[in-house]
Amino acid sequence: MDAGPAQRDVACFVVVAEHLSFSRAAERLGMTQPAVSLAVARLERALGVRLFERTSREVRLSDEGKVLLPYAEAMLGHAAAFAAEAARLAEPGTGPIRLAYCPLVGALAARVARRLAARSPSVDVELRRAGWNAATQELAGGGAAAALMTTPFPRGTATTARFHIPVTHVAVPARDPLATASRVTFDQLAGRDMLLPRTRPPGSVWHALAGRLRAHFVAADLDDLPAALDLVAAGRGAMAAPRLLAETVRRPDVRFVPLAAGDLRMTYGLVWSPDRATADLMTLIQTVRHLLRTP
Repeated sequence: MDAGPAQRDVACFVVVAEHLSFSRAAERLGMTQPAVSLAVARLERALGVRLFERTSREVRLSDEGKVLLPYAEAMLGHAAAFAAEAARLAEPGTGPIRLAYCPLVGALAARVARRLAARSPSVDVELRRAGWNAATQELAGGGAAAALMTTPFPRGTATTARFHIPVTHVAVPARDPLATASRVTFDQLAGRDMLLPRTRPPGSVWHALAGRLRAHFVAADLDDLPAALDLVAAGRGAMAAPRLLAETVRRPDVRFVPLAAGDLRMTYGLVWSPDRATADLMTLIQTVRHLLRTP
């Protein structure tokens, strides 16, 4: 099997493993579902192992697939690094590399900038605070080389260094009757005004929340969750809050009440456009990966 198809087949395997869905992987890759299924089957034949366990209801990684997935991700990363370095040698880039980041993970973005300044001083990073909508526009227009953002990741982008932040609290005004509760459930929020974004694409935590809440939804701009607490304090509505927000923000007019949210979580990752890969971008990617592996 020639190198081109092999790499494409490995990419299909990685994306299906990320979504555990051939249809969602096909949408992400801009391919048809049969084409993705054929690519994975071709790779399974070449390797001599089954990568997924498929039933009519679900797709799961096989034991062999779980072992091979990190190697597949590394293979794609090395291929991207090879292409990026070749492009850099052919036409060296100039100017800083711009990293857009969701305000909730600003501390991680700052750590990335500090680490690069210490270990790769030739890589100049410019941080751009941007919510999901703004980050998507920055990536599409080339205003940012990469973004730390939440799912759903923009179509046609590459992702790595995924991590999860559980949704564990609900933010309410300090004088709200629920402010002194030790714990609340979704049933207790029924009928209340709840802040949710105007757009809630499938795959986002807001889409999942809308399916669980029997509440009156108040459309709001929640790209910047710390800033959205102003709306909570003003009495516009309560807001589901990730653990990181509840642990890092302290203000007298808002209370974070534990929420029985089950496995609800926000998934973040480092996202970039493969067709704009550079050597500096690959250095940034490796730095983010390393920081997430170490405390």
